Amino acid sequence: MQNTSHILMIQPVQFTFNDETAVNNLFQVRTASEFVQTNALYEFKTFIETLQKNGIDVTVIEDTLEPHTPDSIFPNNWISFHKNGSIILYPMFALNRRLERKIAVLDRIREKFQIDKIIDLSYHESENLFLEGTGSMVLDRVYKIAYACLSERTDLTLLNKFCNSEGYRRISFKALDQAGQTIYHTNVMMCVAEEYVVICLDSIANKAEKQAVTDSFLLTNKEIIPISFDQMNRFAGNMLQVKNNSGEKFVVMSTQAFLSLNEEQIEKLEKYNPIIHSDITTIETNGGGSARCMMAEVFLELKN
Repeated sequence: MQNTSHILMIQPVQFTFNDETAVNNLFQVRTASEFVQTNALYEFKTFIETLQKNGIDVTVIEDTLEPHTPDSIFPNNWISFHKNGSIILYPMFALNRRLERKIAVLDRIREKFQIDKIIDLSYHESENLFLEGTGSMVLDRVYKIAYACLSERTDLTLLNKFCNSEGYRRISFKALDQAGQTIYHTNVMMCVAEEYVVICLDSIANKAEKQAVTDSFLLTNKEIIPISFDQMNRFAGNMLQVKNNSGEKFVVMSTQAFLSLNEEQIEKLEKYNPIIHSDITTIETNGGGSARCMMAEVFLELKN
C-alpha cells in the first residue's frame, strides 16, 4: 500500500529560520519579517483545513515552546510509521532537531493507533551518522524500494541498515543542484506515487546512476514526470500522494510548486489524481521544506 489517509502534522509555536540546518539546506532563505511565526501558523492551519475538507484524516499535535524546536513543523524527518506496527526514530544532523523527538508526540499517536514496536536509530548521532526519515528516503512501499540521494544527512551505512531491517531494496545516487552542490534531502528532488514519479532527473549527474533510477521506475510501471531545476527549487519535487477516507487519491503540494508546473505536467498528474495545493510560502522560505516535509504518513492500524 503506497498511500494512507492518516497524516501526522505538528503545529508550530515558535517557527523560525534554523541556522543549524542552513549549513547544508540551500533551500532556506532567512526573511526579515517579524511575523514569521504568525504567518507560518496561518499557513499551517489553512493547509490543515484544505486536507480535512478533502476527507484526509490529520492528527495535529501542537509543539511546545520548550525545548525550542524551530523545524518541528517537518516531522517526517525524525519519525516514520509502518504497516507492520512499527515506529522508527531517526538520527538527525542538527542538534536542535534532535529535540523534536518528544514523548508527547508518541503518546498522542499511541492513543489513536496500535504500536507494536519502536525501533530507535537515534543512537547513531553519537557516531555522526544520520538518516533523516522519509526526507532522506523516498519509499516505494509497494515494490519495497528505498530511493535515496546520499548527503551529510543520508548515510549509506544507515540506509543499508534500514533496508535490511525493513526488507527494502536500496537505490542510492548523488543528486546535485545547478551550482553543483549536494541536495540535502531526496524528497525535494523526487516524489514516488502509486502510478507515477515526479523527479528532477537533471540533478543526477552520473549517467549510470540516472539509468539505474530510470530503469527501476520503468520496471515498477511508473510514469516518469520530469521536472526542471527551477521547478525543483520551487518545491515541485516535494509532493505526496495521499488518499481520503473514501479511498480517493490526491497529490498534495504547495501553491508555489503548483504554479511552477506547466499544463502538460498538470494534465499528467490529474490523469491519476486531483491536485491539492496550499500557500505555505513563509514555511518554505524560512524552513527550506515544503508540503511533503510537513506530513508524516501514518500506516499504523487504528485502535478499536
